[in-house]
Amino acid sequence: MSQVKRALNFNAGPAALPLEVLHQARDELVDFGGTGMSVMEMSHRSKSYEAVHNEAAVLVRELLAVPEDYDVLFLQGGASLQFAMVPMNCLPKGKAAGYVLTGSWSEKALQEARRLGDTFVAASTEDGNYRRIPDVGEIVFGQDAAYLHITSNNTIFGTQWSTFPDTGEVPLVADMSSDILSRPVNVRKFALIYAGAQKNLGPAGVTLVIVRKDIVERAPRDLPTMLQYRTHAKNNSLYNTPPTFAIYIMGLVLKWVKNQGGVETVGRRNREKAAMIYRVIDENPDFYLGHAEPESRSLMNVTFRLPTPELEQKFLDGAKREGFVGLNGHRSVGGCRASLYNAVPVESCRALRDYMVEFRRKHA
Repeated sequence: MSQVKRALNFNAGPAALPLEVLHQARDELVDFGGTGMSVMEMSHRSKSYEAVHNEAAVLVRELLAVPEDYDVLFLQGGASLQFAMVPMNCLPKGKAAGYVLTGSWSEKALQEARRLGDTFVAASTEDGNYRRIPDVGEIVFGQDAAYLHITSNNTIFGTQWSTFPDTGEVPLVADMSSDILSRPVNVRKFALIYAGAQKNLGPAGVTLVIVRKDIVERAPRDLPTMLQYRTHAKNNSLYNTPPTFAIYIMGLVLKWVKNQGGVETVGRRNREKAAMIYRVIDENPDFYLGHAEPESRSLMNVTFRLPTPELEQKFLDGAKREGFVGLNGHRSVGGCRASLYNAVPVESCRALRDYMVEFRRKHA
């Protein structure tokens, strides 16, 4: 078989998957574990699939040190469905939920919650075009709030929470879609974490939810069955047919992270990768114009502009010719963005760094 030339993939999501995972999935595609079937073909009630499903949940618990009083759920609908499920399950009448606005996804989460109950903006950095994460002192909420919602990493604007707020008895809810498993996190600080898989966990189609059991049990019982966390917790995420192949791939990705040395090792490598690109930006501040303020910079999504739109287009066109993929900024803000998720190799980041240095030398 001829050697496939892999793209230098900096897509924001769906994003790069580990090459080892893709190879294993290829090898097992038509015959998983001697069953004579692909995982895509077998019943989700079969013992073969159940083992895949349960192992993935065990690995989530192990890698993220999830306490026993939390449920690990595999759902569908992406983070966008969680924007509604969170207030459905966690926002009772007579209470209000606080949202910290740090970008487009937190805005969308708030919009959905407003349809379902009382909300308030606990803090926002919109007036500075979301260049930073708010200071803890800027976050205002009462101890009677239903919960406080944050977005841990902002793919579009390239900002990330380096530390998380202490909320006391108020449940802290986080959308971690774009940085889950990229660094160690104290799950105990959160009542509920949700994450679409397509950045760091696996392919699109499965959403990870980690939720404290008491939050599950306090939810209203008159919600539609599929929109209750209780339904999925009591049925091991097997109430209906789950996205079996996506969960299988996620399990392979989780094994890959474990084999890399776990989340701490992956986190150190992510800091190394991001430092390469930010160093070029910092050394050439009149040419590469970073969007995020330094103390709020994301390790996952590096956002920047060049002095003119014409130069940006030339940068992107040249990058494409060199084999880079996904360096365009989000359509809502433009510019450039390099997404450095777990599976993006260090070598790809070195190649991008070298391209940026050489492009600046030629065009400054």
